[in-house]
Amino acid sequence: MSLSAQALALLDSVQHTIFNCLNSTTASLSQTRQAHAHILKTGLFNDTHLATKLLSHYANNMCFADATLVLDLVPEPNVFSFSTLIYAFSKFHQFHHALSTFSQMLTRGLMPDNRVLPSAVKACAGLSALKPARQVHGIASVSGFDSDSFVQSSLVHIWSALVAAYARQGCVDEAKRLFSEMGDSGVQPNLISWNGMIAGFNHSGLYSEAVLMFLDMHLRGFEPDGTTISSVLPAVGDLEDLVMGILIHGYVIKQGLVSDKCVSSALIDMYGKCSCTSEMSQVFDQMDHMDVGSCNAFIFGLSRNGQVESSLRLFRQLKDQGMELNVVSWTSMIACCSQNGRDIEALELFREMQIAGVKPNSVTIPCLLPACGNIAALMHGKAAHCFSLRRGISTDVYVGSALIDMYAKCGRIQASRICFDGIPTKNLVCWNAVIAGYAMHGKAKEAMEIFDLMQRSGQKPDIISFTCVLSACSQSGLTEEGSYYFNSMSSKYGIEARVEHYACMVTLLSRAGKLEQAYAMIRRMPVNPDACVWGALLSSCRVHNNVSLGEVAAEKLFELEPSNPGNYILLSNIYASKGMWNEVNRVRDMMKNKGLRKNPGCSWIEVKNKVHMLLAGDKSHPQMTQIIEKLDKLSMEMKKLGYFPEINFVLQDVEEQDKEQILCGHSEKLAVVFGLLNTPPGYPLQVIKNLRICGDCHVVIKFISSFERREIFVRDTNRFHHFKEGACSCGDYW
Repeated sequence: MSLSAQALALLDSVQHTIFNCLNSTTASLSQTRQAHAHILKTGLFNDTHLATKLLSHYANNMCFADATLVLDLVPEPNVFSFSTLIYAFSKFHQFHHALSTFSQMLTRGLMPDNRVLPSAVKACAGLSALKPARQVHGIASVSGFDSDSFVQSSLVHIWSALVAAYARQGCVDEAKRLFSEMGDSGVQPNLISWNGMIAGFNHSGLYSEAVLMFLDMHLRGFEPDGTTISSVLPAVGDLEDLVMGILIHGYVIKQGLVSDKCVSSALIDMYGKCSCTSEMSQVFDQMDHMDVGSCNAFIFGLSRNGQVESSLRLFRQLKDQGMELNVVSWTSMIACCSQNGRDIEALELFREMQIAGVKPNSVTIPCLLPACGNIAALMHGKAAHCFSLRRGISTDVYVGSALIDMYAKCGRIQASRICFDGIPTKNLVCWNAVIAGYAMHGKAKEAMEIFDLMQRSGQKPDIISFTCVLSACSQSGLTEEGSYYFNSMSSKYGIEARVEHYACMVTLLSRAGKLEQAYAMIRRMPVNPDACVWGALLSSCRVHNNVSLGEVAAEKLFELEPSNPGNYILLSNIYASKGMWNEVNRVRDMMKNKGLRKNPGCSWIEVKNKVHMLLAGDKSHPQMTQIIEKLDKLSMEMKKLGYFPEINFVLQDVEEQDKEQILCGHSEKLAVVFGLLNTPPGYPLQVIKNLRICGDCHVVIKFISSFERREIFVRDTNRFHHFKEGACSCGDYW
């Protein structure tokens, strides 16, 4: 055999080896690279088919740089060469590279076929790129491939994806215009297109648009499927459109969609939002097979309608039956307890959740933290904060906002500010949370500084922002500043004052002694004043012992809240402060006839990671003997220093000695002394009271903070009191 013949034989052998390697579906990346090296040595890149095989192997192994290099080295690449790489780019979501390669193909004068067009369309959909999508659609139309079933399906997909994307962003006009253009371009919308629009509008909170789109779809002859129904029902529920919900439920029964678990869950959710608990229970009971989704919807529906016991009972029952409850199940129950005054149970559920091995998420923590704040369970709140730090979610804006609120309610406003400063991207929720925190602590200056900083950062205040800053002004008696903010709402921001803003102004004016001015504002209100407004006036009349205006406010409150004992007590106390015992008895007879009783004073204190509750006058507490003994010792020390009980705060017609005894039984005093007995010297104390702190307790706790060298935080229904070294942060203005 001649030398040239031997060379040709060797070349054929190498080429055969390369083909075998590249035709193998199991060729490894190292084998592909070996084949690539042989091709380079032998100059076989002129063989387009062989080069395309090599390109395909690289692309399928996600070696896109190598694949692109191979394509660049092919002297005369064909459509198949480009389509191989474009398909791979689209398959692995490298959409920018897919469109770039598609453009390169067009530049070479190669027209795409029905294999490459769907990949290009998918890339446009992945990027929500409208302009390139229209260009690809135009190419498909010119080349005649728009009638191809695969291309047609891809075009419908991209149009549907783009329309849904606009709907999810709340861009109503753009979404509807694109939807209309879709039909005008010869691409007819299908069920996926309609469902995308409905789900998108629901996601963006445009509930009416979602329902209207559903009705339009039905009118045009498209039959809704399970996805349609489960997309529109949440919107119906949020609109509380029970009639529409019942009509859709009828359609579900008629079409036999009841067995669809997603549809059943959506029906349960809708009825829950419409406060139809019996219908909600009926749908749940009629389900053939319960899944965790429907159970979550039912639990949440019961919670939403205040049926905490039923919700807890169902949750425990499902847990005992071995159902795999997920993070949504546990979070829903924690939120249920937290929102309905079952704070201690919320904390217990969080502990059980972790024992069960279910990991809390960025929704769980904001649901738990209000429970910690409500009862000032600082240690539990700190534990939740540490958990969020370990999970890397502490800077999430909603977790951060909940932490701001929790620390503020637990008396640690400095910690609130640290959490606020640590949130990288702040929204209105966290701005309002820190302003409310400063307001709660009577730090009006800081609240106003944050309010101004918020505006300088480009964030426009809303109705809650103004409620917070007005509350801060009212806590410190800043009438001029409060009036400025109130007037600027409409003049500067175009926000019409609501009832809650008027309530803040009435509190601000009347607490400062401007009762007649506050009453005049009430009479000028453009809307009917509610119980909050009249309650603010009545409360201030009690502070200033104003009988005439107190009677006016009380009469209004008796009409608005006939079963609220607090209003009767306030009026009775105003009469008692003036020695008008006949009137006191008359009000108490009114309460008796209505079956109303005074809400007992109650205080909570956290000691050794456990929250303890103490009731006014309660003698059943196991440590009550020691508490009374400690109180007596403190009382003796106070009297040595010239302190005498403020018996004028006992508004009962009894002997002075009895009045002094009554003062000793106030729950905030009991809680503070309980804390003294059960914590080390110098340890700060945190107390929450369900009523407003009385003047005598305020004086006593100031003395205790100095005598015992303790920081004592007391949060009542009005504000926070931070006692330290014999002084209070409120400056005796509360």
